[in-house]
Amino acid sequence: MKKILLFSLIVINSLVAQSIDKPSDPFAHTFSIVARDPNTGEIGVAVQSHWFSVGSIVSWAEVGVGAVATQSFVNVSFGRRGLDLLKQGKSPQDALDGLLSTDEGKDFRQVAIIDKNGRVAAYTGKLCIKDASHLVGENFSVQANMMLNDKVVPAMAEAFKNSRGPLAERMVAALKAAQNAGGDIRGQQSASILVVKGESTGKEWEDKLIDLRVEDNENAVAEIERLLKVYRAYEHMNAGDLAIEKGDETKALYEYQSAGDMFPEHLEMKYWFAVSLVNIGRIDEALPKFKFIFERDKNWIELTKRIVDNGLLKVDKRTLDLIINIR
Repeated sequence: MKKILLFSLIVINSLVAQSIDKPSDPFAHTFSIVARDPNTGEIGVAVQSHWFSVGSIVSWAEVGVGAVATQSFVNVSFGRRGLDLLKQGKSPQDALDGLLSTDEGKDFRQVAIIDKNGRVAAYTGKLCIKDASHLVGENFSVQANMMLNDKVVPAMAEAFKNSRGPLAERMVAALKAAQNAGGDIRGQQSASILVVKGESTGKEWEDKLIDLRVEDNENAVAEIERLLKVYRAYEHMNAGDLAIEKGDETKALYEYQSAGDMFPEHLEMKYWFAVSLVNIGRIDEALPKFKFIFERDKNWIELTKRIVDNGLLKVDKRTLDLIINIR
């Protein structure tokens, strides 16, 4: 009896392996969105799954080209190949048809493609694990498989359509709606957001706008939302650093304060705000902030001494002593 059972399992596993493109295809039963912001031209993809590091296999985007989400029993090659077909001038539908035409495991696949003009194509194979579906709208597509119920995909679409703000935040709104509607029947594990510019500036390091991943977290959607907020705060921090570099203390103060308002307990953000206050002569306002920081981590005292020599902190010895000895 045991031998018969073992033989049956071997046969079943063999049939499944043959029915998909290759036995090594990873699982990524998940919900995702590909989308474009018609105002900025930004293109992105966001995804969540009960699978480790989902962003590394599902999410693909290229500046001035488009974005691809390849999921379910993932044919990872669809990501790069789909973008290449778009670059050749294919429409998303033609690109999708081309990918599926040579894929023996297409019935297990779920794919969505959007190009830089907002044209969209999506596909859900008939053997994707239920509940599985997709919904294409203007400048977006939402898709999901192995969901708890059939409410997830419509909830994502409505959330995206009714949201406002930057593309990344709107895609996170779609992920949150999916989770609130029931989400993946297995729960959460990883998530990612990838956003690129609609047109290349010729500066590759500036054209990828956001690339955030949560690799292993039972509250992956909430965590990717938190990371996006941190990212936005550090946009202000980076702008503050640039202002310092250009000698614009007033601009630096505004940017560092904006970051600090988002994360009042964050030592790095509070520190550079305090430095900027000192540099424009508002030392009395800066001292309580330095005190707060130094009480929590004394290494910031040593850093404060070091940034005098290169001019980042513009103080004389008396003022420096006042800062580092604040109690």
